[in-house]
Amino acid sequence: MDSKMANSQIWVSELNARPEVRSAFPKATVHFYDTTLRDGEQTVGVVLSPQQKLEIARMLDELGVSRIEAGFPRVSSEDAEAIGLMQKAGIKAELWGFSRAVKADVDELVRLNLRYSVIEAPTSDIKLKAYGITREVVLSRVREAVAAARAAEISVAFFAVDGTRTDLEFLKTVYLSALDAGAKEIVVVDTIGACGPEAVEYLVRQTREWVGRDVPVHFHGHNDFGMATACAVAAVKAGATWIQGTINGMGERAGNADIAEIALALRCLYDVPVEMKLEKVRQTSEVVQRAGGYTVEAWKPLVGQNLFMRESGAVASQFHLPEAIEPYSSEIVKAERKIVLGKKSGLDSIDLKCQELGLTIGPEQRGPVLAAVKKAAVNKRGLVSDEEFRRIVSELQPS
Repeated sequence: MDSKMANSQIWVSELNARPEVRSAFPKATVHFYDTTLRDGEQTVGVVLSPQQKLEIARMLDELGVSRIEAGFPRVSSEDAEAIGLMQKAGIKAELWGFSRAVKADVDELVRLNLRYSVIEAPTSDIKLKAYGITREVVLSRVREAVAAARAAEISVAFFAVDGTRTDLEFLKTVYLSALDAGAKEIVVVDTIGACGPEAVEYLVRQTREWVGRDVPVHFHGHNDFGMATACAVAAVKAGATWIQGTINGMGERAGNADIAEIALALRCLYDVPVEMKLEKVRQTSEVVQRAGGYTVEAWKPLVGQNLFMRESGAVASQFHLPEAIEPYSSEIVKAERKIVLGKKSGLDSIDLKCQELGLTIGPEQRGPVLAAVKKAAVNKRGLVSDEEFRRIVSELQPS
């Protein structure tokens, strides 16, 4: 979308444009690393087939996602199959694998001819206790696995599991050891959503100081406190150029960071350039919902069905001026604006719905039609459909 046109369709507070707000954000384009097919599939009860993963990968590619985490092939033969399908499909995005700091995992990446992979290892004392291993063992495994991947010409982003609860000196040591062994990029990981935005900003900024300006830094966050989007924005503010997350915020517990929601916030609130076609997000969201067998909340940002529906009469009276009742145009995300009828509707709602459906009623009928709509909505405990509205109008027409 043309930047000038997009800006004319964004109606957020001018406070967001104050120098002390905008100047805090780098102007580098933010890219997205999607992990719907791996971390997203860890949503309880969700199982994606290889064909469904291929369909989602194609949608992600059209969405403009730069990197797609195609799966964890060492632990899933279906992931290996899905990766093969994606490789044959001519997808433009980079296909990434997921590997533990275990040579056998790396060997599977080599077998599948993957050129890129995250390599993970636990780093917090809590995680090390849970696994029954020491810091020395972790460092040894990281060096060996990263070196093996490098020898196979696989580009590695090192992923420190539970990094936000890791002793900072040890985290620094692990990151630098991974880079020394051949990793090209570093991922700051808030595995259980344990940080607020200020803490994420601090850790990403600290990580950038440790690894230098030339090493790309990612942020991978979870939404346990409902702050994944805010944390990702804070990470960008601190210099992260890659944000990892999923479509619809899928994932374990409260889910992962929602990459589309983050892209929308960065673009609309902070004028940060993002590599994502926002007009394709809602379509992608629907495909992922169908594949996963779930439905997102109707009020969910960007993709919820209610976002551009208006029931309230007070709001319907402003429907002709979108910027009065919406922070950005429905055109940006290619959504339909519409009036719906229910208990909270008003006379303006009746007029607008009549215009939409090509119905004509006299001034004296407006009140009775509205009363009948409200009564019907209360009786059914829901909205009045267009068909029901037509029937109400027909029944109240003078004979």
